[in-house]
Formats: sequence, structure tokens, C-alpha cells
Amino acid sequence: MKVKAKLKKGVIKVKAMAKHGMVTYNQAEKKTGNKDDANFITHITGEINGKTVIDMSTSQFLSKNPIFKFKLKGDEFKKGDKLMMSWVDIKGETGKGSGKLK
Repeated sequence: MKVKAKLKKGVIKVKAMAKHGMVTYNQAEKKTGNKDDANFITHITGEINGKTVIDMSTSQFLSKNPIFKFKLKGDEFKKGDKLMMSWVDIKGETGKGSGKLK
């Protein structure tokens, strides 16, 4: 997962890209004839210095290699702190990435 985070005037702007094929149930059925071959990200978490700052559930309706953008208040964080992002897909596979606040 690629992660970029910028802290400016107490606001952290985050842009993260998860490398994942994101195969929906319909795509799996068309390709293999079996809906069980679907595989997509179902959960994403972000932490700064061990504190959870974002925790979201997702569905099959995201594009391949989805990009997530969000903002959060960053008053308690400083430049150089590490943002850890991770995801879990429907098959239990995980991915993660990190970036420092700039």
C-alpha cells in the first residue's frame, strides 16, 4: 500500500493506494462461473503512533487498486510521525504500508 500524508495547519491530508485486483461477485462469475472466486477489500485501518485514526468497512464496489483520500485533525501529531495503513480482503489476505507525516 502506498501512503502519503501531509500535515499543514493542524490538518492531515492522506492519500493511500491499495494494490489489489478487486474482483466482484459478478466479475468472478463471468470469468470462472463461480462467485466464490470473488476477492475484494473489506476493511481498512489507519493508525498514527498506535492510535487508530480511521477504521472503515468497504464493499466490492471499488475499482482495481483503489485510492483513498481523507482528512483528519492533526493537532496531537507532528511532522515525522508514522501513519500505518492496512487492509484485509474477503479471503483474509492482508496488505499494509506506511508513510511519515510531511
